[in-house]
Amino acid sequence: MPKHPHLSRRDFLRTARTAAIATGIGVVAPNIFLNRTKAATGENPSEFIRIGFIGVGGQGNSNLGALMKNAVAVCDVDQTRVQTTKARIEQANGRPCAVFSDYRKMLDDKSIDAVLIATPDHWHTLPAIHACEAGKDVYCEKPLTLFIDEGRVLVETVRRTRRVFQTGSQQRSDAKFLKGCEYVRSGRLGKIKTIKVGLPTVNYLERAKPPVVPDSKPPEGFDYEMWLGPAPHRPYNKNHVHYLFRFFWDYSGGQMTNFGAHHLDIAQWGLGMDDSGPVEIEGTAVYNPEKLYETPQSFDVTYKYANGTVVLCNGGGGKYPGGTTFEGERGTIFVSRGNLESTPEEILARPLDDKSVRLYASKEHHENWLDCIKSRKDPICNVETGHRSATVCHLGNIAIRSGKKVNWDPVKQQIVGDAELAKWTSRPYRAPWKLPA
Repeated sequence: MPKHPHLSRRDFLRTARTAAIATGIGVVAPNIFLNRTKAATGENPSEFIRIGFIGVGGQGNSNLGALMKNAVAVCDVDQTRVQTTKARIEQANGRPCAVFSDYRKMLDDKSIDAVLIATPDHWHTLPAIHACEAGKDVYCEKPLTLFIDEGRVLVETVRRTRRVFQTGSQQRSDAKFLKGCEYVRSGRLGKIKTIKVGLPTVNYLERAKPPVVPDSKPPEGFDYEMWLGPAPHRPYNKNHVHYLFRFFWDYSGGQMTNFGAHHLDIAQWGLGMDDSGPVEIEGTAVYNPEKLYETPQSFDVTYKYANGTVVLCNGGGGKYPGGTTFEGERGTIFVSRGNLESTPEEILARPLDDKSVRLYASKEHHENWLDCIKSRKDPICNVETGHRSATVCHLGNIAIRSGKKVNWDPVKQQIVGDAELAKWTSRPYRAPWKLPA
């Protein structure tokens, strides 16, 4: 029988720290201790992983639906959203939900084991880095970064702190995408010659076509200064925040990083390039004539890989079906959300054999993250994979915006042969925010 059968969790951890100090043993951070003992070994099956949600807009609440039972805290700069989400959680779980307006305060809370980040894209990397340094495991929405050098720092931080990190590229946990990539990787199409990726236009949704409005004061209860964070200062405009931030360069990369982070990610997976990328990138774009947004309305980008494969990515032009089409010597495989087909049909009709390539399989993206928090293994879309897929998107945007051919070294992760173009992999943060060296 335990010596202290009614000892609370907090008291137990406090006692453990005191004992460690008294015996000269190094002190272990409480949440790391929790994850590597009770959660990891299953010593206490009643323990559950307590998650804080940073950013509770549309995507944040979508993720919350899959992890509701684990939700213990929410953070957002929009008080209307945060209070609505708090009420939703408390009604579902029947227990109090903590509220924060500054994610750093949430990270100070030792009772929180992990965080899910679903902020605007320019606020993905820094909270993720800070969360890892605070000992939290992380689920971060795609694209992981706003620019390439952010991703390199993030990968190093995750590995150094030994955190479990899942990128929110949920297509990796979809059986159709898994099967499609396994067939491609197993050589059912022969040598892959071309991959065609179709992405939507900016105004594929009515909410992306708002009427032009003048700049104004932020609404009551919306901390616009914190919303901007490391981004350059510009006056508040309601058409630049919430969903529409995606179409302004200071905060995101348009449909290239929005949907490209999904479908180009599948191209990378099918090519076996999760730790690599293309070597040459060229692109062109057409912009909205009314200047409703900054990112392209339509674009074409050509990626060339060292093995000779060419990836053709069209956004907004309707050239290719929405999703990823692998074209090989023996036929094609097309995969999108809800659709997997091949030409000829018998390519997919014939089952894989024991010699075929089998990829990491995950039945549910959020559950995969929770399982890995307990096992301390890498999730299906770890930080390196998320960073590399985001890099492909950023390289496409660099080619589009610069009008130049980009030569990329995927090993050194550097643009080569053009010192001025190489500067595009980084952007300065607005003070006082800093990207760790």
